[in-house]
Amino acid sequence: MRGNKFCFDLRYLLVVAALAFIYIQMRLFTTQSEYVDRLAAAIEAENHCTSQTRLLIDKISQQQGRVVALEEQMKRQDQECRQLRALVQDLESKGIKKLIGDVQMPVAAVVVMACSRADYLEKTIKSILKYQTSVASKYPLFISQDGSNSDVRKLALSYDQLTYMQADPYWGKKYRLKNMNSLFQCSIIHLDFEPVHTERPGELVAYYKIARHYKWALDQLFHKHNFSRVIILEDDMEIAADFFDYFEAGATLLDRDKSIMAISSWNDNGQRQFVQDPYALYRSDFFPGLGWMLSKSTWSELSPKLKENHRGRQFIRPEVCRTYNFGEHDNYVKHFGDLVKKAKPIHGADAVLKAFNIDGDVRIQYRDQLDFEDIARQFGIFEEWKDGVPRAAYKGIVVFRFQTSRRVFLVAPDSLRQLGVEDN
Repeated sequence: MRGNKFCFDLRYLLVVAALAFIYIQMRLFTTQSEYVDRLAAAIEAENHCTSQTRLLIDKISQQQGRVVALEEQMKRQDQECRQLRALVQDLESKGIKKLIGDVQMPVAAVVVMACSRADYLEKTIKSILKYQTSVASKYPLFISQDGSNSDVRKLALSYDQLTYMQADPYWGKKYRLKNMNSLFQCSIIHLDFEPVHTERPGELVAYYKIARHYKWALDQLFHKHNFSRVIILEDDMEIAADFFDYFEAGATLLDRDKSIMAISSWNDNGQRQFVQDPYALYRSDFFPGLGWMLSKSTWSELSPKLKENHRGRQFIRPEVCRTYNFGEHDNYVKHFGDLVKKAKPIHGADAVLKAFNIDGDVRIQYRDQLDFEDIARQFGIFEEWKDGVPRAAYKGIVVFRFQTSRRVFLVAPDSLRQLGVEDN
């Protein structure tokens, strides 16, 4: 009985165990199925993501290809633009050069002041045209006649290469600029017949008439024809071969240095025995005249009263003349002062002999005008003074070459102090 009961219990336990096993297997199968489904879904999602990534990579690659193509296109366009820009600049440059070649901006007008000497004027005109023809557009030529001498007028009008101006009301109210092919109205002033009022008794009336002619001519050229610079010549001059080169270089100097009143082509002591260096320029407190260039701005300032408006400025003169009569101001003072300081002082009589026996530059101090004239006479240079200044002087010093390349400085009593030079 007890054995039967044990067997029954064992069978019961086995049934329960079998049911539990079946249940566990079912649960495991269900869980595995869910896991497999999830894994399949994850794999599908991963595959989809991979596919999308590949599509995105393909799109990026396509875009990169387009970017590279656009960059290449931009490079080609930039290169084409540079080539076009260079072509335009080249064409503009050629066009400007052609325009400049056709219409050259003048460096300065050249005016010959004439009155009644037709034979002298003809010689002067021929001398100018000999060197001016090749640079005519840079240096247009004018003849300004004071008065009504018919021979002078006829001669001037016979040249097509120049423009004739006349300050005479009897000739008419107009004058033709033949080389500009246009007709200009002219405010005519009769310089010959207007009364002259001198500042001091005994002064020469002719000087006032000449000055009035100069003012009229310069006003015409600066204000009527609007030239920036004018070179003034007289009717008894011939010019050197490098006359126009000299003034073209001087134009830059005149514009740059406001302490310069005018550029002159004349040196009073420019005779062959007193000069050597054709490139040397000197300042001068004395107005050399005889072929000089003035700027419009300076003329506008000085024309009301030229003599009173000197204002401490100097004139530039060459060592070698550029006409024949039948570099900053402070830096120049220092340079000129050094030259004077290095020159060997000479004292006493026989200045010429002493200078001849000394190698290098020399300086000779003069006491006054009479002493200067005596020394100048010994060397053969100009003795003349004007307005208390020796001709060609700067700070009272006249410099010239003597025999060889040596310079001779004739020094006033106060010159060294003005230059800031201590006497040795």
